[in-house]
Amino acid sequence: MRCLATLTALLLTPAALAQATPSMEGQIIYQVMPDRFFDGDPANNAGVDRANLRAWHGGDLAGLTQKIPYIKSLGATAIWLTPVYQQQAKSSFDTAAYHGYWPENFQNVDPHFGSLATFDTFVKTAKDAGMKVILDQVINHFGYEASAVKQHPAWFHTQAQCDATNDQDTVCPLAGLPDLNQQQPEVKKMLLDNANFWRARGVDAFRYDAIKHVEQAFLQELLAQDRAAGTWTLGEWYDADTGTVAEWQNNGFDSLFLFSLQSALKRSIMNGQSLRGVREVLSRSNELPRPGEVTLFLDNHDVPRFAQATLFEDEAPQLTRYGLRALLTLRGIPVIWQGTEIAMRGGADPDNRRDMRFDNQWNQSEKMVFDATRTAIVARKASPALNHGVQTLLNVPDSYQDNLLLFTRVQDEQTVLAAWHNGKERRTYSIPLNKLGLSTRDQAVTKSLFTDQDAKVSISKGYLHLSLPAKDAAAFPLGLEK
Repeated sequence: MRCLATLTALLLTPAALAQATPSMEGQIIYQVMPDRFFDGDPANNAGVDRANLRAWHGGDLAGLTQKIPYIKSLGATAIWLTPVYQQQAKSSFDTAAYHGYWPENFQNVDPHFGSLATFDTFVKTAKDAGMKVILDQVINHFGYEASAVKQHPAWFHTQAQCDATNDQDTVCPLAGLPDLNQQQPEVKKMLLDNANFWRARGVDAFRYDAIKHVEQAFLQELLAQDRAAGTWTLGEWYDADTGTVAEWQNNGFDSLFLFSLQSALKRSIMNGQSLRGVREVLSRSNELPRPGEVTLFLDNHDVPRFAQATLFEDEAPQLTRYGLRALLTLRGIPVIWQGTEIAMRGGADPDNRRDMRFDNQWNQSEKMVFDATRTAIVARKASPALNHGVQTLLNVPDSYQDNLLLFTRVQDEQTVLAAWHNGKERRTYSIPLNKLGLSTRDQAVTKSLFTDQDAKVSISKGYLHLSLPAKDAAAFPLGLEK
């Protein structure tokens, strides 16, 4: 154990991090829940009931493989799958294990999704399309009805241990799920071997579920193994703020989801509140050891849909377009949950997990959001500053801060100005450069890098002039003085 602890410490030293740290900066991740994506093999549809949001719906790995061209056409460069493990066969609480988080066997594919051979075909097809594969990993629990609960009772924390501990997050069951005791040698070996098993099948990165509920000593051993293998790691700590992300990046994770930014985006963009909340979160970016690796999102399978946050359904497409454009100007790694690119609506689980709809089913508003997302991704990929640049907030006058957020992204010789406008009507702003903290030469009227929007910037006589549409985010190339 002492040797393993020493190895862990060495792997996580600053020197080792600088030499061996994997990166996903510059990637755009598309999140898929296979059961709710596309049915490519009706032969595996046992128990399917598409009228019931708590039942299996028939989506599978064959269907996901068929739809890789769709994901690539959007512009995503990596696919994150929720777990495809073999699941408990029975339902719990009138809910089937369609989501993948109630494992029975960690090293097999559930027959509803296909087989290990089907998974291998998906990975090869994704790699041939130039896309990375991120697999969700469950490390906290088995399914409620998993056979291991009766066959290996020593693998799990007991109720007595839960009652006696001060660390209820890691010892007590999450939602009543059988809680693995990672201090048990067999459990530790099983989980470490599981990571190696899927890595050997070509997986590039792991998203680790519910890390708040897993003991830190085990996590660091797991992360040391991943780091040594060059596997990028993404942790889910529900409701994580900048401080939590920073702590876990220092503890060995490459990335965590920045939930505090997601909440601020929803309040500002969808609920019409001030942009000051977003500014407050972004102002803490300097606390992050690796700000380019933080994972950014509008919604996912665990929270209500972003488009659901407005009561007015007709506003949802425009506001979702605003949110997606804003997301794609930020430093970090954007994640787009299936359907967000068409402003799908849905409340809390399971309503946020409706079946994906594709272009032959879209209305004009859905097509508009998709096209705008694709255009923004094209612009981001083409811009070194938007892809990798340092992010600096600008000092917008206080009277504008409710409705205007400005920051620069700078990489090498390129500077991009991001401008978010929360106003209900189109507006032109003229702001002295010295108040913003900018020093730039004059610049003729320049259009947004997002070519499908009417937004403009110009610079003259010491002033920055912005013409911005209502409820939108834009990005402009700037020529800064040297």
